[in-house]
Amino acid sequence: MAKLRIQRCKMGKSKIEPKKGPANIFEAVINPESYSHNFGLNYTGTMGQGENPIGSSAPVPKYAMAEPEKVSFSIIVDGTGVVPDKKKQTVAKQIEQLRKIVYDYDGDEHEPTAVKIMWGKGLKAFFGRLTSMSMDYTLFHPNGEALRAKIKMDFIEARTEAQEALEAKRKSPDLTHVVQVVDGDTLPMLCHRIYKDAGKYLEIAALNGLDNFRSLTPGTLLRFPPMR
Repeated sequence: MAKLRIQRCKMGKSKIEPKKGPANIFEAVINPESYSHNFGLNYTGTMGQGENPIGSSAPVPKYAMAEPEKVSFSIIVDGTGVVPDKKKQTVAKQIEQLRKIVYDYDGDEHEPTAVKIMWGKGLKAFFGRLTSMSMDYTLFHPNGEALRAKIKMDFIEARTEAQEALEAKRKSPDLTHVVQVVDGDTLPMLCHRIYKDAGKYLEIAALNGLDNFRSLTPGTLLRFPPMR
């Protein structure tokens, strides 16, 4: 059966590259019983009354951005010798190796490193950063040494500079739109078409120096710059 692997990575501007060598790879001796993989979307207009016009009957959600994906799971590290382990490491040594990969500060990266999480066909390659890690010690040697521990870890999606720039680009129109007014056009209608928000018509009127935004002259060129 495939074992869950966590591999230390190097963050580049456009891609995340796994580091090679046994010191950069942690392999679980006992696989997790389960894992969770969460996705989320953010919408404006859903946080409270302040985001919506006074007197509006209900908020109108508008897509803002995709949240980073999240993965969570727990693993068991064992030092009793009951579970077959070629390395025969103590619980303390296993936790030390795991911490170096997912938690410890990297002087070259100036932050804890990103990791690649792999487990069979279900979790082929999740690139993430540790957000929390907790250890519950459940079995002990008479001398007090821990013989078994359950480690819970939460990861958030790791993103390169290129991915962050692309996400920021999705939040608003990426180029200034120049629209030629045709008969029947209204400023709120054009704002809704471009921004999916008719309420931006006052800002666009001011940007284009319109004295009377209620009556648009066909043939007029209007600028619609990127807006949030």
